[in-house]
Amino acid sequence: MTTLNVPVTQRDHAKGPANAPVTLVEYGDYECPHCGLAHPIVKLIHQHFGQRLRFVFRHFPLGQAHPNAESAAQTAEFAGAHGKFWEMHDSLYGNQDRLGLPLYLALAGILELPELELRNALVEGTYVPKVRADFLSGVRSGVNGTPCFFINGVRHDGTYALEDLGAAIEQQLRVSVPI
Repeated sequence: MTTLNVPVTQRDHAKGPANAPVTLVEYGDYECPHCGLAHPIVKLIHQHFGQRLRFVFRHFPLGQAHPNAESAAQTAEFAGAHGKFWEMHDSLYGNQDRLGLPLYLALAGILELPELELRNALVEGTYVPKVRADFLSGVRSGVNGTPCFFINGVRHDGTYALEDLGAAIEQQLRVSVPI
């Protein structure tokens, strides 16, 4: 059984209440086609479980296979610094086939983020430390591919199919709710 070795903190991007009975952590890569397929499923799962689920996203860019994954993660962090992480997160997955500076700047414009500031942040590597910290936390937790999910701190070794991931969360809800 592989466990999450770096606990969720305030530095993480999270949706849902901190005291939710189930926390789902995803290590993802914006250029990974499997992460792109999992993204709408995760959104459905979060909708379905509502306040019973906290969802946390951590970056795990696989730069050798996905050359735009690191810059996309930095762009999401830039948006997060301006209070729009989840909007950028969804937009990056929604435009996965167009990742690169022109898209990042266009999305920044749509989200009313300062485009010049984004360009400078990417050039200067302002958000590299956060992305690398997420990546290293994944390595420490045994992540070796994306998407990789942890449910209440235990790696979900099943698929990310709606039925499989949903059933694993339901199981954790049964375990965490006293009778």
